[in-house]
Amino acid sequence: MPHAFDIAVIGATGSVGETLVQLLEELDFPVGELHLLASLESAGSSVAFRGRNVRVREVENFDFAQVQLAFFAAGPEVSRRLADKALAAQCSVIDLSGGLEQAPVVVPEVNGARLAQVTRPALVASPSTATISLAVALAPLRELLDIERIQLTACLAVSAQGREAVTELARQTAELLNARPLEPRFFDRQMAFNLLAQVGPSDDQGHGLLERRLVDELRAVLDAPTLKVGVTCIQVPVFFGDSYSVTVQSRRPVDLAAVNAALDAGESLERVEGDDYPTPVGDAVGQDVVYVGRVRQGIDDAEQLNLWLTTDNLRKGAALNAVQIARLLIKDQL
Repeated sequence: MPHAFDIAVIGATGSVGETLVQLLEELDFPVGELHLLASLESAGSSVAFRGRNVRVREVENFDFAQVQLAFFAAGPEVSRRLADKALAAQCSVIDLSGGLEQAPVVVPEVNGARLAQVTRPALVASPSTATISLAVALAPLRELLDIERIQLTACLAVSAQGREAVTELARQTAELLNARPLEPRFFDRQMAFNLLAQVGPSDDQGHGLLERRLVDELRAVLDAPTLKVGVTCIQVPVFFGDSYSVTVQSRRPVDLAAVNAALDAGESLERVEGDDYPTPVGDAVGQDVVYVGRVRQGIDDAEQLNLWLTTDNLRKGAALNAVQIARLLIKDQL
């Protein structure tokens, strides 16, 4: 019988936290005692796990010495406030918030070997959905392409911003379809049947914080500190599933047959061939791979490669990557 680990999930009532709990059960992760933690407002609710309802408790006074591993999925402020407390109690931390800059960023299919350099108790960052998707797709191509620049348009589902955002999109859609006046609440303007050119707050140069995070994380995961990355994140009226239009500029002509063969052999990738293409609703949602389609050279540039990617932003793009990191950590018994 495998050794069991006592685990805490911080942010257990959020979309990512609930998906984490679901995957821990679905993948038969060796969980001993599961502690579900959230804010005071969410404490007292319960989440189903292995045939029973686990009560959610308030996180602030939790004794992290009770667990060997904690998933932080409650936002950067919570991670900055409590991660050091967990580490001091000899509890390893996997952070999904992007709030701990000192944590090495890991996508197991790409740079999982990085975990061998991490001391225990471990502090590891699981990156944003966009970083995971792009890294998984580009990793098989690094030997083929001398990548000079990446240009990305990230079409992000509202579920990344939590259940309230999903509810808001549903409410706005119903109001508009029933010819009722629209009053935006969660978003600052109409989200239904619309595109928003910015996701979350931006810095004084106009770049979104998520855009900055993506650039930093992608360079770290690909071990390419000087890689040039241009990115625009847009909010699209989709409940679940992120999609990406990607342009890769190589320093050498793109061999399309070799690119397709490398993508076909890539881990956690599924290529859609021919004139077909993947979509979040029809393909990605509920699946644990990154779908890639519309693989083509530039119209007038043989050194340009264009790709279309889509993935389940809550499963593959968040929770599953964190669970994969945890599996690698427990190989060494944390």
